[in-house]
Amino acid sequence: MEINFADVIGQEEVKQRLTQLVQGNRVPHALLFCGPQGCGKMALAMAFARNLLISSSVSPENSETMLRNWEHPDLHFTYPTIKLPGMSSEHQPVSSEFAKEWHEMVTTDTYFTVKQWMSQMGATTQQAIITGAESDELSKQLALKSSQGGYKVSIIWLPERMNLTSANKLLKLLEEPSQGTIFLMVSEEPEKLLETIISRTQRIDVKRIDDDSIERALMERRGLDAETAHRVARIAHGSWLKALESLSSENERNEFLTHFQSLMRLCYQRNVKELKQWSETVAAFGREKERRLLVYFQQQVRENFMHNFGNPELIYMTVEEENFAKNFSRFINETNVIEINELFGRCHRDIGQNANAKLVFYDMALKMIVLLLRQ
Repeated sequence: MEINFADVIGQEEVKQRLTQLVQGNRVPHALLFCGPQGCGKMALAMAFARNLLISSSVSPENSETMLRNWEHPDLHFTYPTIKLPGMSSEHQPVSSEFAKEWHEMVTTDTYFTVKQWMSQMGATTQQAIITGAESDELSKQLALKSSQGGYKVSIIWLPERMNLTSANKLLKLLEEPSQGTIFLMVSEEPEKLLETIISRTQRIDVKRIDDDSIERALMERRGLDAETAHRVARIAHGSWLKALESLSSENERNEFLTHFQSLMRLCYQRNVKELKQWSETVAAFGREKERRLLVYFQQQVRENFMHNFGNPELIYMTVEEENFAKNFSRFINETNVIEINELFGRCHRDIGQNANAKLVFYDMALKMIVLLLRQ
């Protein structure tokens, strides 16, 4: 029995493993797809769910028709949500309240980011979570008999965003699953999940997409010439989403580069007053974007350090990033590269724990002055 993986870029090993699970009738009741953003783990989970629902249905043609828009009575999506301004303080938002926005996104593409989803929901500075009420609603849905006589599939996108109440309720569902229910969890930070949840799943590790597959997809799906596709594939670091983002002239990567350049120049000048203003500017982004900014900063530290070795095969930069690195990379060296990377990592952690962003970024900037001028 073959699974339709036409929309999934690369990942041949995982495709083969999933196919073997179906062919051998050894599908576990819970799978945990883990991997970096843009590797295609959600696309894999959705393709797998599609196959399970069609192959087990009493009316495969009917199931296939319903799945064209990812609306099937035996397919349940769970995803992080936000509290909208009109909701009461006691209200716990659930996925069904954002079903319209979700289906608009997944029917457009099976590759998407938290940033896209936040924008789709109309979020500003909120953090998206999976509430306890969501687990209650999922429990009710899965208790119902299968509409099409086959599997019931629950896809949980970013389960690491469950609050503790939600996580404990999901654990109970995993311990006592209703008959014919398959859980497909898609995680970017599995280390944040309860160990008891992880132990009840079969883990599928999805690695970064190989450069050749991204290169081919860019030429076939986006019409890029071979040379451009090759460079874009390299700076994508195995992420189809980053590859697409780099094709936009006004993408977030360019914005983050501007902030990285400003930070480093102000630190070099020891301009404490302007650094305070810089900190206030980036602290207004909202926590999701702030964390993406810090991940980008860590990447640039690595790339500038590698730039010092003069080997183009070790460097993964855009033309603009490389132009900046020509003069800046010498300031990232053996004496400070590890501490700078750790500094950005601590900030990423603190922002995720709801620390005051202005204080976190300003403190980071002051410490950066010392590290950057170390020789």
